[in-house]
Amino acid sequence: MGILDFLSGQFIDVIEWTDDTRDTMVWRFERHGNEIKMGAKLTVREGQSAVFVHEGQLADVFTPGLYMLETNNMPIMTSLQHWSHGFQSPFKSEIYYVSTTRFNDLKWGTKNPIMCRDPEFGPVRLRAFGSYSMRVSDPGRFLTEIVGTDGEFTADEISMQVRNVMVQEIARVLASSGIPVLDMAANTADLAKLVTTAIAPTIANYGLVIPEFYIENISLPQEVEKVLDKRTSMGIVGDLNKFTQFSAAEAMTRAAENPAAAGMVGMAMGGMMMNPGPWGSSPQPAAPAAPPPPPAMAAWHVAVSGQTTGPFDMATLAQMSRTGNLTRDSHVWTAGQDGWKKAGEVGDLAGLFAQTPPPPPPPGA
Repeated sequence: MGILDFLSGQFIDVIEWTDDTRDTMVWRFERHGNEIKMGAKLTVREGQSAVFVHEGQLADVFTPGLYMLETNNMPIMTSLQHWSHGFQSPFKSEIYYVSTTRFNDLKWGTKNPIMCRDPEFGPVRLRAFGSYSMRVSDPGRFLTEIVGTDGEFTADEISMQVRNVMVQEIARVLASSGIPVLDMAANTADLAKLVTTAIAPTIANYGLVIPEFYIENISLPQEVEKVLDKRTSMGIVGDLNKFTQFSAAEAMTRAAENPAAAGMVGMAMGGMMMNPGPWGSSPQPAAPAAPPPPPAMAAWHVAVSGQTTGPFDMATLAQMSRTGNLTRDSHVWTAGQDGWKKAGEVGDLAGLFAQTPPPPPPPGA
């Protein structure tokens, strides 16, 4: 390599930046100790700005376009370098590319509940969350106030600070809005505008703007929401007497589909007939409760010569015991009994045989 090639390699004559990360806000052009050639080409694409920093001082800021770095389009750098007109010496400066596009779908949310005084419910705790977008509006200010000497700065590094500013203002706006909790969902757009206006001066000090700010949800604590759901249910029910009648009618319809509940259906129907209470009229006095039905009598089966006979009720069994068709040794069975048993061993039938006289003595005894 010749001396001329070596010297030409020390000069930078093309400066540009292409980004495909989607979250990089600032990127420092690395010159690795090389000097920038006077007359070098600087490419600044749409959505970018190029900021020159010379010996720690902010110099020129270039908006999108193609530039030939000369003294006539670098007024601040020319002043800092004390260049005379037409001086073509190379120079060493740091060049920062700043993305000026929107960074979208950034999230914010309240870490702790916001205490508010609701005109209807009294003191309540609210939580809120949403999304926003941000954009660099002043690359020079953003670089000096936030980035410093960071060679690569991403949106995550500033989003936390921006969220803190947002949450502080959303807390103030919600607490002072005077809007009832039940009406906040209909006013989220207006509340978002208030927050955006309130945070604009602070965000502008960072060289940023918030083009979009959305409040997606404002919620109460889970326990309060459950109570509110009950209150809403009561409002939907309306007249509790009518609702009770309707619920009873539905219960009877379901019970009618179950044959085992037929008796209960009859009782309920009787109660409804005693207290018709038309839907549009005042409720009638409740009829006295009907006495419970008598317990069902047990039905017994008797084994006779290897055949099952019956079922027989208790009165029939008593008559059979008197005629001798049922003895203590007769095998009997009823529902719920574990297999066939001798009648004399069944407690419920023991009384039948105690009342039956023993066989008479034989003649002449």
